[in-house]
Amino acid sequence: MKEKKRRIKTGPIVCLFLIFIFGILIYCVFELLGSLKTDEPKEIKIVNQIESYKYSLDENDSAYVSDVFKKLKEELEKEEKEEEKYASLLSQIFLADFFTLNSATNKNDIGGTQFVLSTYRDTFIKKAKDTVYRYVENNLYKDRQQELPIVSKVDVKKIEKKAYTTDKLTDANAYYVTCEIHYKEELGYQVYANLILVHNDNKLEVAVMK
Repeated sequence: MKEKKRRIKTGPIVCLFLIFIFGILIYCVFELLGSLKTDEPKEIKIVNQIESYKYSLDENDSAYVSDVFKKLKEELEKEEKEEEKYASLLSQIFLADFFTLNSATNKNDIGGTQFVLSTYRDTFIKKAKDTVYRYVENNLYKDRQQELPIVSKVDVKKIEKKAYTTDKLTDANAYYVTCEIHYKEELGYQVYANLILVHNDNKLEVAVMK
């Protein structure tokens, strides 16, 4: 009696093998996509500080802002600072930081807020978000392609001392400063600005920007 040959059914084995390979491929794809989505945005480092005034400079700030910050630090660390020079440098760095939108990580990252009077800051930030910063795209992952302004220089055209009074504040020796803003490339942003700087303890702060 002849022995019957056993037939090995390969169909189910092939299917299981293919399912296994397919599962591995799906796992690898999801792992790759997951790693891309969970990449942490780069932490922004502070590179310079004026501790007694609580001013800071971070690595995203432009070369011009960095240069003015160094001058401001030198002036404020003198035994006897020249207050009008302080007002001039503060105006320059504030406007450069505010209008260099290229340094902002997104529309909520408003430049120059550390130089703004605390009672005016919320109003200032809200207006900035609704106007100048409204269309700034996110750049947390350093992949923004949007063309944004970079301030190359701020010229102080006029600076004078006189009283400034509101229902919440009075400063008999406030600084009224008129500036011209220069950009690396003209993109239609504000060229002239008028500031009012008021005294707050040992600091000068921006109370008005027009």
